[in-house]
Amino acid sequence: MNPVRLISKRYLFSGKDVSLISVLTTLSIIGVTIGTALLVIVLSVFNGFYDVIRGILLAQDPDIRVEHATEQTVYYDEELIASLKGLDEVVALSPFLNGKSMMAFDDRNEVVRVRGIDLDTFLEINDLEAHLETGLFDFSVQGERPGIVMSERLTNRHGIRLEDDLALLSAAGMRRALTQFSAPRINRFSVRGIYSMQQIVETDHVYIDLLAAQRLFNARNRVSGYDLKIIDTDQADRVKSKLEPILGDDYSVSTWYDLQKPLYDVMYLEKWGSYFILMIIVLVAVLNIVGSLTMIVIQKQRDIGILLSMGMSKKKIRQIFRTQGLYIGLIGSGLGGGLGLLLTWLQGEYGLLKLSSAFIIDAYPVAISPFDVSIVLVGSLFLCLAASWYPSIRAASVQPADAVRYE
Repeated sequence: MNPVRLISKRYLFSGKDVSLISVLTTLSIIGVTIGTALLVIVLSVFNGFYDVIRGILLAQDPDIRVEHATEQTVYYDEELIASLKGLDEVVALSPFLNGKSMMAFDDRNEVVRVRGIDLDTFLEINDLEAHLETGLFDFSVQGERPGIVMSERLTNRHGIRLEDDLALLSAAGMRRALTQFSAPRINRFSVRGIYSMQQIVETDHVYIDLLAAQRLFNARNRVSGYDLKIIDTDQADRVKSKLEPILGDDYSVSTWYDLQKPLYDVMYLEKWGSYFILMIIVLVAVLNIVGSLTMIVIQKQRDIGILLSMGMSKKKIRQIFRTQGLYIGLIGSGLGGGLGLLLTWLQGEYGLLKLSSAFIIDAYPVAISPFDVSIVLVGSLFLCLAASWYPSIRAASVQPADAVRYE
């Protein structure tokens, strides 16, 4: 057996009685184990919340959105649509027209966000229809009233029910009325569907047919942009880099991440901020490693002197104590990683820790990322190896003659 590994194991594990050194070593391993396990669990919980929030946002946001770089609306371009659909990664494309409008119902009114959509293509990239509480996704004209689909929160706020009539008045309509000294053009709709979805960032949208939206906003044959669905959502950045040269500077391309970038960035900041803060737990355990290995150097000073006098190089002396740090790191990070993965799996399978019933989900979500687990294990192991640096230098500086005389 390699003499460096043999001596390292004997110094670290072969104590015949319980001493302060063995207690400090055990505490070091326990500290590394607890810190590593906590890091795995906490990062998995952050990943779980990230997946929950992303799932909610992707129910409303497309994989990729193409808009004009400077103008709020752009003319509907058949050639552009054909070039976008021609990409192998693009599964579906849907034009849309966004705007704000005054909604009036009985004697109440509110400014709402209106989105005009082409229903057939919209449902290919969005699962909003699955969130309908009552009614249908129907924009057809019935009784001289086109259909409108609204959120449950908005209808509850104003006491609106299915088949009720309401009016929308856009800023463009009011402006034209003032400049032409005529009554404002009011667009009336009939409520055909009510959906219920968790909202995180923006207010609720009301959905109408694209042609009705163009009339409402006085934007004939114009759209705000195009929503794209691609084969793999996680490849949105790669598809974006492929689209930008094709579209040129006149258009901006946004991925699902870009559309909610501030929120996603904050979540990443919280996750990795927690990683560095919780690493302090491992750092405290590492200080115990420094102390225990230094005490081993002092206790084994005579043995070190004998090894040096027998011809063992100072490099191998250093390797003996660095190997001890490696063993402590491997045991602590291995046990901690296994414990963290086990507890994370149990939480994912059985929901051991519950959340408030008012939250979106009933238990803490978890998602294990191999990259995160690797970062935790490598970080813990690195700190343990770093902790053995000072004791190894001190051991290599022992003078053989003084060490042999030492009693």
